[in-house]
Amino acid sequence: MKSVNSPDKKRKRQEETIIILDFGSQYTQLIARRIRENKVFCEIIPFNQKVETYRYKNLKGIILSGGPSSVFDPNAPFCEPKVFKLGVPVLGICYGLQLIGKLFGGELERSKKREYGKAIIKINNREDLFSEVKDQTPVWMSHGDHLSGLPKGFEVLAHTENIPFAAIRDKEKKIFGLQFHPEVVHTQEGKKIIHNFIFHICKCEGTWTAESFIESSVSLIKDKVKNGKVILGLSGGVDSSVCAMLVHKAIGKQLNCIFVDNGLLRKNEAQEVISAFSDFDLNLICVDASKRFLDELKGVTDPEEKRKIIGKAFIDVFEEEAKKIKDVEFLAQGTLYPDVIESTSFKGPSATIKSHHNVGGLPEEMNLKLIEPLRELFKDEVREIGRRLKLPEKIIGRHPFPGPGLAVRILGEVTSDRLFILREADAIFIRELKESNLYDKIWQAFCVLLPVLSVGVMGDERTYENVIALRAVTSVDGMTADWAKLPYETLERISNRIINEVKGVNRVVFDVSSKPPATIEWE
Repeated sequence: MKSVNSPDKKRKRQEETIIILDFGSQYTQLIARRIRENKVFCEIIPFNQKVETYRYKNLKGIILSGGPSSVFDPNAPFCEPKVFKLGVPVLGICYGLQLIGKLFGGELERSKKREYGKAIIKINNREDLFSEVKDQTPVWMSHGDHLSGLPKGFEVLAHTENIPFAAIRDKEKKIFGLQFHPEVVHTQEGKKIIHNFIFHICKCEGTWTAESFIESSVSLIKDKVKNGKVILGLSGGVDSSVCAMLVHKAIGKQLNCIFVDNGLLRKNEAQEVISAFSDFDLNLICVDASKRFLDELKGVTDPEEKRKIIGKAFIDVFEEEAKKIKDVEFLAQGTLYPDVIESTSFKGPSATIKSHHNVGGLPEEMNLKLIEPLRELFKDEVREIGRRLKLPEKIIGRHPFPGPGLAVRILGEVTSDRLFILREADAIFIRELKESNLYDKIWQAFCVLLPVLSVGVMGDERTYENVIALRAVTSVDGMTADWAKLPYETLERISNRIINEVKGVNRVVFDVSSKPPATIEWE
């Protein structure tokens, strides 16, 4: 099953593009963020992907990410040598620099101890990569090996007290290497270094804007759909709403939006979604499938199984609705880049973090082709697209909500009684955040119903009831997140209200874990 908007050999990108070959670095997504901040499109792909698949018309440069491997490992990851013969600049970061050294005949050594943390670089040459970068600037190191002898044709651009070749280049071949990570905030001049690579070396113009994305996406959707019809699941969340408006802008009444009440929504959410979109000229079909979903989930406790069951039921409902509409060929989804990244390993065989509702749990064969116009965007980019499409802020500013809904916020079996408890607690939490003017300062906030009972005392009686966990995080794009430092007074008010007003709850706890190592959702 292939997304219409997925990159492939037949689709040669027209916009200027920087490719990031991912060798497994925890910072790879940060590299992408830094590039996009400069209004240049970039794409993260596996390190071993065939060069032919990204030989785009307007390819401007390639970045080799860092990674946990050592070039001395027997199974060390290597990209195709043809990467360096595409005629575009290449920048290797950390492991990427070591890989360049290995491929071009340099000398490498295993460090006696891993260098991790702050270092000070001294700049030898400010001609291009370090143009206008301050000398003796702090950078962030994270490596176990280092280059001890330059490959033929390379020169030193910067060094540190411990690392003689902290930055190198082959000017003629336009190959550059950095032993440190310019993408992290700890490297004070990192943004400037990345800017120099993008504009001074790769000669990008910075033309990738919300307007250009909308224009190219509308053109692509028109070209693919032609006279066909599209159905889309409209949940009222940011992703599906922006996706709906973008597809609608392209094909108008050929789009049929379907709102599925799966019984896993928040309090009064079904009515609010229908009301919010009553002002838009959309073909909106409402389907109450709540009993169907709850029946399918009966007795299920494994989170991956929940997601797959919900994903399959979701598609089944869509296929049934599609049969009622003649000539439907496409299913549009609001899949985002973090969904794709979290559901796909770029490092070969590895454990799945979690399946996403839009990209995991779908049947291998389905009668509808996928359109995913947002699958290369981060959440903040999607919000900007939504604003350009004139969506109201009450929709654009909503916190993310997972496709499987409250099913992945109830740890253990999903039942009507447990859903009621979670809905009531969550409504109190969100209402208090809004009344305290905290809602818009938080990336995502919600309640989790834990699969444990705790002893409590209410009045003179012993209770043995449910535990609610509060989760609130701050983030830019959801790839990383910190737990929100909510005022004690606010937490006290929320806890008191939930325990006093939601029957069946006698304890409230607050989640103080960040991502990584935890994920934002509990399942």
